[in-house]
Amino acid sequence: MLSLRFSDHLYETGTDEAGRGCLAGPVTAAAVILPEDFQHEFLNDSKQLTEKMREHLRPIIMEKALCYHLTNIEPEIIDEINILNASIRAMQECIVKLTPEPQYIIVDGNRFKPVNNIPYSCIIQGDAKYMSIAAASILAKTHRDDYMNKIHEEYPMYNWKSNKGYPTPEHREAIRKYGITKYHRKSFRLLPDQLELEFDIVDDVHLRIVNP
Repeated sequence: MLSLRFSDHLYETGTDEAGRGCLAGPVTAAAVILPEDFQHEFLNDSKQLTEKMREHLRPIIMEKALCYHLTNIEPEIIDEINILNASIRAMQECIVKLTPEPQYIIVDGNRFKPVNNIPYSCIIQGDAKYMSIAAASILAKTHRDDYMNKIHEEYPMYNWKSNKGYPTPEHREAIRKYGITKYHRKSFRLLPDQLELEFDIVDDVHLRIVNP
């Protein structure tokens, strides 16, 4: 069973992100404050759960949480400020939308930046140690998966419904064959043998890689 609290504060929020290592789609963050009596024997890091279990836990978390918020940071912002800063911004934007305002923040990972002068701690593998971070990881993952399933219908050739934008061989081969879309992160290494990217605009939303 994961621990409920890291600090002694009642309004402690856990925050986490999903999609940091993807080639396409947003980075999505969630922040969650859980009540003092919350417990669930199957709550864990979203990466350790099946899709079916994540979908089972999502409505339970949303119903039982004192509050939660989700934020997407789109690829153009990721390309502008880099993925680390985009991940931190997504978590910060979630936190400032919470009511009540958190008294303490626990963050999965080892990097964060202050928000509203709220004290915080970064916890390596925190999503496998604390309930609120695990809950945030589940909400972020399921919300982002829904997003990728939706844009899959627009560009089915990349099979985002299956790979969710991660750099699978199938996804990279589709990039090689079809080029990139408005949902791809142009600052990322989209092809493993890519030395330098030049972007040739085919239409308003679909770009082709030339001279990889």
